[in-house]
This record gives sequence, C-alpha cells and structure tokens, in this order.
Amino acid sequence: MSHPILSHPITAHWPPQHPDRLQLYSLATPNGTKVSIALEEMGIPYEAHTISFARNDQFHPAFLALNPNNKIPAILDPNGPSGQPLALFESGAILIYLAEKTGQFLPQDPARRYATLQWLMWQMGGVGPMFGQLGFFHKFAGKDFEDKRPRDRYLAETRRLLGVLNGHLSQNTWMVGDAYTIADMAIFPWVRNLVGFYEAGNLVGWDEFAHVQRALEAFVARPAVQHGLAVPAA
Repeated sequence: MSHPILSHPITAHWPPQHPDRLQLYSLATPNGTKVSIALEEMGIPYEAHTISFARNDQFHPAFLALNPNNKIPAILDPNGPSGQPLALFESGAILIYLAEKTGQFLPQDPARRYATLQWLMWQMGGVGPMFGQLGFFHKFAGKDFEDKRPRDRYLAETRRLLGVLNGHLSQNTWMVGDAYTIADMAIFPWVRNLVGFYEAGNLVGWDEFAHVQRALEAFVARPAVQHGLAVPAA
C-alpha cells in the first residue's frame, strides 16, 4: 500500500526518499531557515527539498498545489493531527504548529505563550517586510533609482524596529525573558540577513544596537541554528 502523502501532487515532482518523515519545501532564505532551524532544534526527522527561485519552482503546479501563495517555506507532515497528513504554508503558522506538535519552544504558561506569539507576529508584520524591502533598495535593483525616498522610508522603519528590538533585549536574554522560543527562531534569521547577505550594517548603524548584536551572536552559536541555516543545501 502506498504511503498517504504520495497522493499529494507535490510528491510526484519532488519524490520523497523517506515518506514517513516531515517533508520540507524551502530555500535557505530568512523565512525558509526559520522552519529548518525549528526542525533541527526540535529534533523532528525531516526531508528537505529545494524550491529553486532560479528555476521558478515556486510557480510549478505541484508546488502551487501545496502553497497557492507560491512562497517558501511549506511542509507536508505525514504525521499530522489525528495521524493524518497535513499540508501547511506560512512560516509563522508552521512554527506554531511544530511547537505545539512537540511541546517545545512555546511556553505553556498562557501569559508567556501570548508574549511569544506577540513577538512572532511582530516579526511577520514588521521585521520581515521592512528588512526585505530595505535589502531590495540597498543591494538589488532599488539601488539604481535616483529617488532615494523609497529606500529612506524603509531605512527609517528598519532602524526603528532595531531600536525596539535593542531596547527589549537590553532587559531580556531572549525575546521572552530567559526562554528561547519560536519568536527568536523567527526574528534572528532576518537580523542576520540584514547585516550579512544584504550588507546593510553600515547603512542602519549596526554598532548602535549592542544588545541585538549580543543576541544574534548567541543565536548563531547554537548548533541547531548552524545546521538549519544551511537547509536546504544550494
């Protein structure tokens, strides 16, 4: 008898070698590595499939059958709720699902749980979109525009968000006190990308955010983070 996930269209184009494991469809971008880091931190067996933007894999009908929003990451969990396969997209939703599935990195105490979700939503609504737009205007095609007002708009908002983050981390080890949570897994890949891949450290005044620097260094030093940042392999 064939495995239940093999009936999903995506498995025809990206055949799993281990259909009993969670299937990750992703790329090593900040949104993608949120989930691979979580999988590594939580010790969930998984199989990673590269969704190549160069090949426009995100528009392939098989991928769109999993995520009609044509964005990475997405997962297909053969061991979903009630033992049934679960297809899921949106990195924030996936982080919550994995945390609840394993009982890890999302505090059980209601107040701390909602604090974690608060900072997760803060990343999704602010840090990701703003840092991404600044990266576009600083490193990619946006830098060729003579009118710098679009870049400066995102620069101002990025600096504001970094200020919020720095102030919070001046009083907390991680985003929720001393507890390392899915909120940290969501936020720090984007911070790393801002000063790394986007090369925007000088632009945003990175030296002004010492507490963010401290937390980012602690984040990147985690073995699970180091493994997750390289998944899927290019």
